[in-house]
Amino acid sequence: MTDALPTIETLKDQARRLRKSLEQQGQSMSHAKALEAIAHQHGFKDWNTISARASNTPPLAPVYVGEAVTGIYLGQPFSGRVLGIYALPAHDRYRITLHFDEPVDVVTFDSFSAYRQRVKAVIDSRGTTQQKTSNGNPHLQLHL
Repeated sequence: MTDALPTIETLKDQARRLRKSLEQQGQSMSHAKALEAIAHQHGFKDWNTISARASNTPPLAPVYVGEAVTGIYLGQPFSGRVLGIYALPAHDRYRITLHFDEPVDVVTFDSFSAYRQRVKAVIDSRGTTQQKTSNGNPHLQLHL
């Protein structure tokens, strides 16, 4: 079995393309047999097994727990570690918890400071938040 398993939609598309290719060569194959053939190509014993595995495969997060990361948080550069990452039901969204190596001053006003060292955010697969500051920059952007 391979670690990088395609989605069920991709597997079904592979089966459709296999059937179409065989039809162009004058051979026929049922859709069920094509699904079984695709399962075997990926190292599974049958379609039911690969379908269950693909359904239970969480989306691949852009970073992993314990990984050292760098980026920009509220306009300030940072380096730190990923304390947690969780795939959300919304497509391409991850809840991330970061711990910065050094506290980051998130206020740009000269006579006032507010330091943050541990932050939570929701990012996409590019490591960027959907929320933006008043100047249009993302709240958090990881350098991936």
